[in-house]
Amino acid sequence: MNQDVLYDVWWKHHEEGDQGMENDHIPHWKRVLSFIPEEDLSQCSVLDFGCNQGGFLRLLYEQRPFKEGIGTDLARRSVEVANSRKGDLPIQYVATAEPEQFEGRFDLAFSLAVLYLIPDLGEHARKMKKALKPGGIYYATFADYSENPSLPYIQERINSNASIPMQEHTLDHIAEIFFQEGFRVGIRRMIPTWYLDLSPGKRWYQRVADHLQYAYEQAYVLRFEAPDDQESR
Repeated sequence: MNQDVLYDVWWKHHEEGDQGMENDHIPHWKRVLSFIPEEDLSQCSVLDFGCNQGGFLRLLYEQRPFKEGIGTDLARRSVEVANSRKGDLPIQYVATAEPEQFEGRFDLAFSLAVLYLIPDLGEHARKMKKALKPGGIYYATFADYSENPSLPYIQERINSNASIPMQEHTLDHIAEIFFQEGFRVGIRRMIPTWYLDLSPGKRWYQRVADHLQYAYEQAYVLRFEAPDDQESR
């Protein structure tokens, strides 16, 4: 493993940190799960790529118990926190940039609010294909801010506080990259089912209209199905 790519924490904002980020992401995780059709995970091995402090896998196990879960992340201290919180759950968290080390292990994988940080999506698609079992499913969330007026504000906030800068991917580019690796690609919008929280501490948008545009038009979950024939690994 290339230790040079690892860092201590991802979100370096002095008032929020990775714990604040985790707290903010819990409603997002719950909303994502409302769009995931797989209910019985009792025989499944699950990967959380970009697990940070491990909250998503713990939430997933609470709602849909799985056989085993592995979370990977580049933030060493966040992974240490994740392992300290897992108790006796069948989960392990690993500080690594190489999920493919668990070759052919996972029935299901997730990356939630991570794709926009990955510089080389081609490499990522290859790694995820190698980590998944033949026919395994990978769910990833992505916000297409390209037409959102608050994009410069969002970019500045992320790039000034994060260990990895925001990338400018498009839906077409993401789909094409995974097509090239033999994945079937599906997508849907994640339409809210409840009121949006406009509290000042939750403000990532300069106008309420920009927040609404993101929530109703620009928030997506992608479903990547790995090819059954894995001879190309």
